[in-house]
Amino acid sequence: MVKVVVREGQRIEDALRLFKKKCQKHRIIQDYKKSLRFEKRSDKRRREREEGKRKARRDQRRETEKF
Repeated sequence: MVKVVVREGQRIEDALRLFKKKCQKHRIIQDYKKSLRFEKRSDKRRREREEGKRKARRDQRRETEKF
């Protein structure tokens, strides 16, 4: 659960921005939107496979940038 403590003197807008950042970091909104519609198993496997490929390419790029 994401919590934001509003300190004395802190603006509500700043606290709301911090809350949105924390939600984005914990992928709360993305998971909620994903659960709104049904996804077939084959589509889910395809999406996960593509995500894995993207992640592998990103990791490989990061490894080559280190040198």
